[in-house]
Amino acid sequence: MTTTTAAPHTVIVGFGMVGHRTATELLDRDPNARITVISGEKCHAYDRVALSSYVSSWDRSLLEMSDLPEHVDIVHAQATGIDRDARTVGCDNGDFVSYDHLVLATGSYAWVPPIPGHDLPGCTVYRTLDDLDDIRRIIEDARSTGREPVGAVIGGGLLGLEAANALKLLGAKPHIIERSPRLMPIQVDADGGVLLAEKINELGVEIHVDTGTEHIAESAERDNLTLTLSSPVPAPGQPAPTDPTIAELTVDVVVFATGVRPIDALADNATPEPLPKAPRGGILTDRLCQTTDPHISAVGECAAVDGVCYGLVAPGYTTAEIVADRITGRTATAFENPDMSTKLKLLGVDVASFGDAHATTEGARPLTVNDPVNGTYGKLVMDRTGSTLLGGVLVGDAQAYAMLRPMVGEDLPNPMSFLTAAGGDAPAVGVSALPDAAQICSCNAVTKGDIREAITDGACSVADLKTCTRAGTSCGSCVGLLGQLLDAEGVEQDKSLCAHFRQSREELFQCAAATRIRDFPRFIRRFGTGHGCEICKPTMASIFATLDTSHHVLDDGHAALQDSNDRFLANIQRNGSYSVVPRMPGGQVTPEQLIVVGEIARDFDLYVKVTGAQRIDMFGARVDQLPDIWRRLVDAGMESGQAYGKSLRAVKSCVGTDWCRYGQQDSVRLAVDLELRYRGLRSPHKLKMGVSGCARECAEARGKDIGVIATEHGWNLYVAGNGGATPRHAELLAADLDEETLISYIDRFLGFYVRTADRLQRTAAWVEATEGGLDHIREVVCEDSLGIAADLEEFMARHVEDYTDEWAAVLEDPEKLRRFVSFVNSPDSPDPTIRFGQQDGRKVPLPLPGIRTASPTPTTAA
Repeated sequence: MTTTTAAPHTVIVGFGMVGHRTATELLDRDPNARITVISGEKCHAYDRVALSSYVSSWDRSLLEMSDLPEHVDIVHAQATGIDRDARTVGCDNGDFVSYDHLVLATGSYAWVPPIPGHDLPGCTVYRTLDDLDDIRRIIEDARSTGREPVGAVIGGGLLGLEAANALKLLGAKPHIIERSPRLMPIQVDADGGVLLAEKINELGVEIHVDTGTEHIAESAERDNLTLTLSSPVPAPGQPAPTDPTIAELTVDVVVFATGVRPIDALADNATPEPLPKAPRGGILTDRLCQTTDPHISAVGECAAVDGVCYGLVAPGYTTAEIVADRITGRTATAFENPDMSTKLKLLGVDVASFGDAHATTEGARPLTVNDPVNGTYGKLVMDRTGSTLLGGVLVGDAQAYAMLRPMVGEDLPNPMSFLTAAGGDAPAVGVSALPDAAQICSCNAVTKGDIREAITDGACSVADLKTCTRAGTSCGSCVGLLGQLLDAEGVEQDKSLCAHFRQSREELFQCAAATRIRDFPRFIRRFGTGHGCEICKPTMASIFATLDTSHHVLDDGHAALQDSNDRFLANIQRNGSYSVVPRMPGGQVTPEQLIVVGEIARDFDLYVKVTGAQRIDMFGARVDQLPDIWRRLVDAGMESGQAYGKSLRAVKSCVGTDWCRYGQQDSVRLAVDLELRYRGLRSPHKLKMGVSGCARECAEARGKDIGVIATEHGWNLYVAGNGGATPRHAELLAADLDEETLISYIDRFLGFYVRTADRLQRTAAWVEATEGGLDHIREVVCEDSLGIAADLEEFMARHVEDYTDEWAAVLEDPEKLRRFVSFVNSPDSPDPTIRFGQQDGRKVPLPLPGIRTASPTPTTAA
């Protein structure tokens, strides 16, 4: 008779990122592993690093991490104690879960300093999805009273800047209060901190450094809070100033971002003896992440490895791997002090810090380039010989980070070439010069040697490398290096759109066209994996809009896919405001329309500029002002100029035969016809056109994606020109065309381009990348070599027939108007469809007919 021994049972307490990673690491080593996860949260594990992106969609599912197999048991309860003798974990639902191995992954909580008033309503933290929901509710409640919401973030570190960005995206005026003399004091040095504060202040965020918060009180005048601030803050060990400067700040919400503390209460609630903790908190473990109890491990932010807690996800993942190795009987590598390098984009500002950023090493020699004109700062810390890189700081431009961070501890030739504004020399080191020991992905501890080994084993794309090494799957800052390493190893890369779609953009376009699927979740389930990312979502939104112009870009399910410009049908500017560009076909505008534009600029205090595309741009509008501005423009007979979209911007023209004595054809009329024909066409990148009435080329048509120049016998058609950083003249596609043939050729060219070009690929780069180049495109467009000319023309005809103005469509749809705050919450809204009533003595909007109010729609997003 054979006795079967049950497989060991591992219980993981905590279902955050590291708890989830621990489970997946165990399953990678043993797909049949017996695992129970005890989760104190009611939701699935989610990506807390991407917490700020929740403000863009308010869709929790987009942050959820991969599902675990069905045989993994997930218990949604709070663990309350550990019986070490019985090897059970007690839960607040009365259950006791037995274990062979217990892994504590309880994470950390947001620490709130004991400032008087810190527990008042309106005070919160920035840690979980529920916290963000609370912040949104507070801001919307404040807006419903008719005032512009104001928020204060206490703490100017990484999390504080992210919280300030969330407040700004929610439509509140943010203030950052930091006790140190600079923002991000751990990552950034003094000079970098000055530039960082200047750049963030330019974006409309008030910065208060070297400032303390004395107390918080409820405002006597309004339903909000008053902060009493003091400055300067005394240095540690120094007496407080006898007469500190006192200031008051009135806000609607206070967000504490003052650091985290490990959640280690289970260590105290273990019997018969508590588990030891580190002096500064955290469950004490050795470098194999084992506690004093051989059956209990700790991972992530709750673990004090050799007495030290680490607050980044990378060392947390390392602890998960160590424990998974040890539990499954493999040889575990002892935990090493982690790389604490960071690269982030905070409020649109690039910031990177790596290695010995503060030059604390004996004999360290910092090299700095501070360029306040271009808004960049770079510092490289070298050893005493000036040859070995020790660390660095980059602010404003962090492109060099990907190459520099793996070079820490290595010889770095010509270091000044890596610093922005340091001459025109290209960096002397390429990815091939990195040693195999260089860490390419610090989040997942993947070296160049690991990448090369994966390539040798058959990985032939960035997606393959992500799958087999996990490099690039966390913060994503190393993805560019993965592509470079493939090139350096002589691997021909595929054209996968992103990690979620192995197909190219062209193939995805054909999939969408053939299946007629216009729902992203359904589309990615059929053709991709996961939940999507910032690459594939706007790409598919553009493809859906190209194929089906009868659907508005903000229709349900599509709005969350858009980038910030398309989401609000306006261009976001560096200070967080938006610009409004009405269409002026061919540069034409009536006197009445000019008057309306001037009145709008005056009434909304907007900066006005005539653009190079013969249009008027109005800068400085708030999100809530956009519908008011659009309504006045639409009433004047104007429409969206689509300056925010990857679509046709404008068709520039000269004055043509009506006024110019040199004009050979009516360029103005043709420019108007072309602009009205192709307006709103969503494409891989922006499109610009020009029509010149003679060879003098006053419309600069040969610098455009589509350029038309009049001749004595008709029209010459030029394609694939562009200006910008890499200017390129358009090339002649066909000469002396009649107008009907000209338009059919443009239809075909644009139709072929939007179907086959890569993501964010301008027409010039597309022609260059197309096999056969312009000759092949000429064969397709002019000779119909593929037999698709009629299809391309029919595609464009459908676009013309289905076109509707996106601004006007928003104004006609109450659901879409809810995205623009003044049409939902402002008591001063001019929209006659909104009714107001009294609540607690305040004027508040009543629900619109047909709109559900139980689940509020977000009013603004990134």
